[in-house]
Amino acid sequence: MASRMLSRSLKAPSRLGRGLATAAPKQPLTKISTLPNGLVVASEHQPHAQTATIGVYFDVGSRHDQKAGVAHFAEHLYFKGTPTRSIKQLEAEVENIGGRLDAYTAREITSYTGRSLADGVPKMTEIIGDMLSNPTFDKAAIDAERSTILREAEEVAKDKQEAIFDHLHAVAFQGQPLGYDILGPTQNIQSITKDDLLTYRAANLHSDKMVFAGAGAVNHDQLIELAQKHLSGFPSSSNPFGSKRAEKPRFVGSEVRLRDDTWDDCHIAIAVEGVSNNSPDYWVMNVISSIMGNWDRSLGAAPLLSSKLTHILSSGGYANSFRHFNLSYADTGLWGVHLVTENVTNIDETVHWTLKEWQRMSMAPTIAEVERAKSQLKAATLLTLSDDGTKSIVEDIARNIFTYGTRLTPKQIEEAIDRVTVDDVMRVAKEKIWDQDVAMAAMGRVEGLFDYARIRNDMSSMIY
Repeated sequence: MASRMLSRSLKAPSRLGRGLATAAPKQPLTKISTLPNGLVVASEHQPHAQTATIGVYFDVGSRHDQKAGVAHFAEHLYFKGTPTRSIKQLEAEVENIGGRLDAYTAREITSYTGRSLADGVPKMTEIIGDMLSNPTFDKAAIDAERSTILREAEEVAKDKQEAIFDHLHAVAFQGQPLGYDILGPTQNIQSITKDDLLTYRAANLHSDKMVFAGAGAVNHDQLIELAQKHLSGFPSSSNPFGSKRAEKPRFVGSEVRLRDDTWDDCHIAIAVEGVSNNSPDYWVMNVISSIMGNWDRSLGAAPLLSSKLTHILSSGGYANSFRHFNLSYADTGLWGVHLVTENVTNIDETVHWTLKEWQRMSMAPTIAEVERAKSQLKAATLLTLSDDGTKSIVEDIARNIFTYGTRLTPKQIEEAIDRVTVDDVMRVAKEKIWDQDVAMAAMGRVEGLFDYARIRNDMSSMIY
């Protein structure tokens, strides 16, 4: 009966002269306010959400270290109590509201986030504000934290993917803060003092380099009040986010090889200098990465994937996996590939065919693969925002504000990707990839990897 009624209703003529339609759902609105001290408050209210995520983000990271490792060390120390809250009291207050605190330090951003039920937002903001505004940097806590961070460094070193990208940054930006290991070298971890932490704090933690963001069951006006009450103690600076704070790093064409014959495989990361995260060519570089693709043999399905490189490397047994990346920073970037292979006697073939596909982008990308890559990129970019609920939204809000001064809507992202053409791909590939110096890091069974000069020559071979 219901289906027949539905059928009749669909056939009935509309008095408005058009078929049935539903209103397009409104995109959640990101509200943004800037306080007199330069602190930005931004939020996205979700009417049906029962929980909320808030985060305090600083537009600073390991790149702004005067001594490598201090930014990350300070992040740990902020959780070690304040003059009015011991570590146990801090933990108990978070647990009492069913909350969770997280933090991380990256090369250009530091994040402190809290998740709780809607009624826990005021208390969570108060706790984070107290942690960041009133750290004790107690000597005993500093000394105790050294062993924790040293163990963390050991774990990072065991993670081959983490390690290969640390080495890649170190060779690409040699002797420059962007190339520093985020955790810092062992000698720094063992020698960081309270004065180092206070110096870093005074130089970098400013209200006009901060975003206080919230998503989910949040109220924008309430967040403004909470920011004024709990986050107003930071001084402003002469170089707020968006201003030039350092010289552009110099990209160095170079390599590092760490041979270890006890490994079963070889990890290779190769990159050219990319573009900044606010470059007009940012999305073009992402589209090229999407054309090149990613693949892992454990997932199979190589014949079903569109990437030509996937077919070449999988059919020849040249690689276990590969992943293209576009890492963009405030004024530079790294664009390249991370290759993993157990076929160590044919590493030269793996690298050769990969670089040949890079060259093809400057000569003969097809309309079909560009359009397909754009669709894949739009899906991947927008789906990321739903992968981790409100936490990923808060992160996206902060990063967008630091980069663009506002937050891009999904529609704006789609339009930016849609504007990329085959001619754009060829132009950017010629400018940024063709005959460019490369930075390379290799670990494990590297004996089959050709010398740097041979690999560099493959960046400009005229034979395809």
